[in-house]
Amino acid sequence: MKIKILQKKIPAYLVLGMILLIAFVLIEPVRSFAQDSTGGKTGTITDVTAAKPGAPTAAELGDAVGHNKIAINIMWTLIAGFLVMFMQAGFALVETGFTQKKNVAHTMGMNFLVYALGMFGFWICGFAFMFGGALNAATLGGAPGVVSHEIIIHMFGHDFGIAGSVGFFLNSKVYDVGVFTLFLFQMVFMDTTATIPTGSMAERWSFKSFLIFGLFISMFVYPLYGNWVWGGGWLSQLGANFHLGHGMVDFAGSSVVHMVGGVAALAGAIIIGPRIGKFNADGTANTIPGHNIPMALLGTFILALGWFGFNPGSTLAGGDFRISIVAVNTMMAGTAGTLAVLVLLYMQKKKPDPGMLANGMLAGLVAITAPCAFVNSISSVIIGAIAGCLVVLTIHLMDNKFRIDDPVGAFAVHGVNGAWGVLSLGLFADGSYGDGWNGVAGPVKGLFYGDASQFGAQCVGTLTCGVFVFIVMYIFFKISNKITPIRVKAEDEVAGLDIPEMGVLGYVD
Repeated sequence: MKIKILQKKIPAYLVLGMILLIAFVLIEPVRSFAQDSTGGKTGTITDVTAAKPGAPTAAELGDAVGHNKIAINIMWTLIAGFLVMFMQAGFALVETGFTQKKNVAHTMGMNFLVYALGMFGFWICGFAFMFGGALNAATLGGAPGVVSHEIIIHMFGHDFGIAGSVGFFLNSKVYDVGVFTLFLFQMVFMDTTATIPTGSMAERWSFKSFLIFGLFISMFVYPLYGNWVWGGGWLSQLGANFHLGHGMVDFAGSSVVHMVGGVAALAGAIIIGPRIGKFNADGTANTIPGHNIPMALLGTFILALGWFGFNPGSTLAGGDFRISIVAVNTMMAGTAGTLAVLVLLYMQKKKPDPGMLANGMLAGLVAITAPCAFVNSISSVIIGAIAGCLVVLTIHLMDNKFRIDDPVGAFAVHGVNGAWGVLSLGLFADGSYGDGWNGVAGPVKGLFYGDASQFGAQCVGTLTCGVFVFIVMYIFFKISNKITPIRVKAEDEVAGLDIPEMGVLGYVD
């Protein structure tokens, strides 16, 4: 009786549909498809460009392999560059979060506009000064038809490269895919350097003065030192000319990017002076808290993500398997810096300040940027941990001994640990990578692995960076102050810079 009732309630077409559905589910997995679901049949000899389709010659096959190799390298370098460009968002959030609510539009505005200013300055002449003598990067295709030229001074029986002289305005003589790839990658590196002083001089820097700075550092200061290390200049030739290891080695920019920016930040902070209320009459320091710690920590994570473009991307080669070593070392050093700060704060019987923890991570990342390709993971942890300790110590000294106001710790993070990064390479490079670097045979080894001369080269490069950048930027800020006041009016600083300098409020309550 129950069966009959059930049969009456279920229409026949539904029963038939259920039977067909069950059959489909059982039969479908064993069907043979004509499509290429695994991709095993996609990309064959017929896809190789050849005079006779499907029958390429050995030369045509070789061209295809070479083309694909360079295509992979270019795509990898561009994607890494895109990641580094996103670091600008990280810097903007970190600096804005660590500063006061009344200056949000001003701090954000500097971090936003330095991208455009820096790009144009680098495009006009910065790129030419930095890489005009080394435009033919083999991993990016060698730039066939592009003729590089380095300005050279001959002294002590050796040639010393000073600056490049090709590539102004990315003109038609350098109209090459590899050169343009190199420009984009290096431009976003330069932008990192240019944005660092916006943190040390935040909350009192005149926006007009900042505009002049943005052009100056991108056109001259960063490119010149960068040429000496990366563009075939004299620091890179210390090995070939004076047998100092492989010359100055800085894989991804602890000195070229971070120390240059950090030392410029120090010079600027000294010239502009401390914020109103930072120091008491007796010299003791007051804490001026940032207005948004979540924003600063989010920015730190964005920077940490961008560093995976910064460091691994510096291979300029997607087929360089060392990328994995670089990426892991980068990650380990950053976390080691964070944990070192945590331990240090607890040892000092202090609370785990999130802002200081963030600076610990950034310090570790800055320090590992130079040696990331040349050291093992244990060394990267040691380097990062020392960086975390250095950032705490430096911030303490700047506040309580030297009375230098640096709202976000820019010099402590980038200047001090940029220097530590290049020196650490001269200590910990283990000889597993870098054969032929800067034209010197054999892998790169540091002092702890038998090559004291490499540490000597790193010392020369670090000292050169500190002296050159500080003197030039100190003089620049002095002269710039004569052109337009570097510091805002006291009443504007007290009230907040958003309306006086930018004309809008960062937050509308």
